[in-house]
Amino acid sequence: MSGCSELSLRELPMESWMSHLPCALWDTPLYHLAIPGSHNAVTYCLDMNDRSPVDPMQPDMLQKLDKYMKPLIRPFVYKWAKTQEFTIKHQLDCGVRYCDLRIAHRPNDHSTDLYFYHGVYTTLTVETVLTEIKEWLDAHPKEVVILSFSHFLGLNQELHVRLLANIRDTFASKLCPKTEALTLRNLWALGYQVIASYEHSISSSHGDLWPHIPYWWANKCRAEALIEEFEARKQHGRPGGFFVTGINLTEDLKYICTHPTESLKDLVMSTYPALLGWVREQTPGPRPGSLNIIAGDFITESHFAPTVITLNEKLLKWSS
Repeated sequence: MSGCSELSLRELPMESWMSHLPCALWDTPLYHLAIPGSHNAVTYCLDMNDRSPVDPMQPDMLQKLDKYMKPLIRPFVYKWAKTQEFTIKHQLDCGVRYCDLRIAHRPNDHSTDLYFYHGVYTTLTVETVLTEIKEWLDAHPKEVVILSFSHFLGLNQELHVRLLANIRDTFASKLCPKTEALTLRNLWALGYQVIASYEHSISSSHGDLWPHIPYWWANKCRAEALIEEFEARKQHGRPGGFFVTGINLTEDLKYICTHPTESLKDLVMSTYPALLGWVREQTPGPRPGSLNIIAGDFITESHFAPTVITLNEKLLKWSS
């Protein structure tokens, strides 16, 4: 523990940055800290088997093209659907503490297995990935993760009940009830390491499920347009609790067709200098215009996590 050291936050070990934060931040609510997040966190294991269906949320035209021209279309789907390259444990080691988890049940699957999806479904099940997160938390007892379960596709009531049981069985006493004060000092004292947000009305009747966390999504494929959108939103103030600013760019079919040799990673890498330049100008905290969780694609690139975590130095300047 570095306690109250003057170490620059950029130099903190990313796999345990929360436990190394200066003690001046231990009583700051997590929703007032700058926290790195992973957009579509589990797309590193998309099912490359052509027998795996395209998810039904994709445009009708893409589904038709995939049905009749699969060998031609699938490479494009994979290149643009993959938002992360490394495993969930590696992302946590790199400093990510918010995971965007989009849950699906595969069509025509007679099992109760659940997967993640973005364009196509993943090969890894939800149960497997949650177990990996739990193992990582066991090895990092002072780190706290925010898991956002959302975009439920093909889940009936029974599958929601099974998913909730899986979340509870996996994380057990690590799950933070929504009555708790969300400061590191309090969470450490009580052994809570998981804040589970659930984008479904079912969350209101469960004490250990936090409500859906708002996600600011600009739906732009140019960095300048995305920044302009977020600056406009900041004028209206920040939500009261957790919220995510997603610096993930969104390509449309027109962009993909006019950039046939590119991938989402090419787009992200070409825009990260501008996007992270904007991030460095932001401030966490309770004031209007401040940010909280900042989520991106390919989070291991361009010093994404250290850039976000370093913003918390601005809170130290206020308190000094």
